[in-house]
Amino acid sequence: MKARLVGYALLALGSSPALADTTQEQVHHMSHGVMPFEMSKTVHVFRMTERGGVQRVVAKDPADAAQIALIQSHLQHEYENFKQGNFTDPARVHGSQMPGLKELQDGASRITVAYQPLADGAALTFETTDLHLLTEIHRWFGAQLSEHGADARAE
Repeated sequence: MKARLVGYALLALGSSPALADTTQEQVHHMSHGVMPFEMSKTVHVFRMTERGGVQRVVAKDPADAAQIALIQSHLQHEYENFKQGNFTDPARVHGSQMPGLKELQDGASRITVAYQPLADGAALTFETTDLHLLTEIHRWFGAQLSEHGADARAE
């Protein structure tokens, strides 16, 4: 527990834990305290749209029922948080200065978030008619793509 707190403090200060050499390794390490599924067995897929974007988390093995159940449970939980403007979990993984994060929290009432279970995982859809928030959703997706590295891809 103490090591996890030190890792969170280092992330908040913009430093890496000693064991994390790259941003991807740091994010992968920090995700263990937030995401119940195994990052190495899943992939985050981001598709930016004209009204926001779609984030999917899918199991690399479509027959891995345990990972799929964990993905669906986690994204359902995040859906409940995000629609209320609670972006605490992404801040815990990526840091509170993550691009777009503060703006999404502040503008949550102008963003529609939807959850959809999928056969191989789950998806969250973010939509807005506010051009500023649209840009922030795209910045947020871009930051996640960059920081998750090989654990993510764009569509």
